[in-house]
Formats: sequence, C-alpha cells, structure tokens
Amino acid sequence: MPELPEVETISRWLREGRDGAPPLPKQVVRSVTLRWPRHVARPSPTAFKRRMRDRTILDVQRRGKYVTLVLDQGVVLIHLKMSGELKVLHSQAPRERFEHTVFHLQSGWDLRFLDARKFGKVFLLDDPGVILDTLGPEPLDPRFTAESLGRRLAQHRRSVKVLLMDQSFLSGLGNIYIDEALHRARIHPLRRSDSLSAGEVTALLRGIRQALRSGLRHNGASIDWVYRGGEFQNHFRVYQRTGEPCPVCSKPVARIVVAQRGTHFCPSCQPARDG
Repeated sequence: MPELPEVETISRWLREGRDGAPPLPKQVVRSVTLRWPRHVARPSPTAFKRRMRDRTILDVQRRGKYVTLVLDQGVVLIHLKMSGELKVLHSQAPRERFEHTVFHLQSGWDLRFLDARKFGKVFLLDDPGVILDTLGPEPLDPRFTAESLGRRLAQHRRSVKVLLMDQSFLSGLGNIYIDEALHRARIHPLRRSDSLSAGEVTALLRGIRQALRSGLRHNGASIDWVYRGGEFQNHFRVYQRTGEPCPVCSKPVARIVVAQRGTHFCPSCQPARDG
C-alpha cells in the first residue's frame, strides 16, 4: 500500500504536472465515468456524478494516505488502498486495464483511477474533517514533538510496530517506513509502546522523519507492479532484506510476522528487551 512518501509524490505530480500532462489545479471536471460504482463511498454514485459536473479543481493536497482534491464546492478524498494508481492521460489515450473511475476534464485530459483489486475508495464531502479528523498527527509536522509522541505512546500497551500502523495514532506510516524507522531508532518492533524511555522516543521520532524524508527524496518506493517511479527501494536498510547484512553492524537482517505483516529488523542493533 502506498505510504506517506508515495502519496505525497503522487499528489505533487498531480499538482505540478508530469510527463507532458497539465497540472490539475484550475482544471474543470466535465463529467465522471464510473465503471466500478463501488469505488465511490460517499455520496451515492449517481449523486457523485451529478455533483462533480463542472467542478473546478483548486488544489491537490495530501493528508495521511489520502490524495485530496480541493474543489470550488466540496473536497474529493481518494484512498489508493492496495493497488490504486492515479494517472493524468489525454482523453484520446487508449483505455487501460483496471480503469474504474475516470474524471473527464474540459481541457481534453482525464484523471484516471486504476485499481486492479478494487479496494480503493473515493469520497466527495462538504466537510472532509468527517474522515480526516479521525487521523493521527502528521509525523513531519514541526508542531508534533517528541514530548507529544511520548505522551501518546505511554497511553497504550501495544507493540510499537502495531501502534505505529494505526492511522488514528500517527498518519501516513505503513510497513515499509515503520521497519526503516525502527531500525534507525534501534528499537525492536515488539517493544511495548509504554516501555520506551524519553531518549528512545526522541530517537524514534527522529528515525520516522529520517525514513520519510529519505523516501520523499527518492519519490517513494517502487516495490510491485502498481506504484512505479520511485527509487527508495534501492536504499532500504532492512525492509525486504532478510538474511542480508545490516548496514550498521553487518549481522543478518531477520524477519518475523507482526500483526500479519512481514517485519524486518536487525537483532543486533534492535535487541529485544523486557517490557
């Protein structure tokens, strides 16, 4: 699933334009084609198509793992889930496989939502806070401090890996960047969240931000056939590097399963501890 760096990169490409396609801001939606109506979570597919007609896209933003299209009336939230992909293509471009939701623009271009597994969701809301306010803080927000993170961690008795996966706790993180951040912080993924010292909390927030910023510098990670264009996969420290040498100590990277997710760490740099 695309995480914060991948979704931020996609949002930037849509906002600024890429590969000859125009930026989405100032584009007017002529109509919408829904080939998989269940893509639309709110409102009904019929109401969605009606309300999107002649809407102007003012901006493209990101919140958590949502791509956000700010309109002159309302806001569209798009969650890519496991296999979603957004492309801006000329309206005359051949239809691609798995195109389920297509925004036809008056300029002769389309915003096409491809989704092989059909898990993605689209929302058109007058108040996006209905969904976005349920998300946790943005980890790169300078107002989010180590003290804030420490207070939130201390309120739970869950493994730190599981807690960081929870989007209501901290938004935008997923399997890749959590593994990378925990390695940078030298914290075992099964450490209980309320057992971390103040120094470890500071190291954790620093590790999260370092991992995310590295991902952003490399346009995210391309790890399967869905999201392409990133290079962060060439800079993984532990993720999907089972048995390979740790870049810090050269001991083999290990893999365990945490909350049904493959989890990668260095047993030497990230030792298990009581609590």
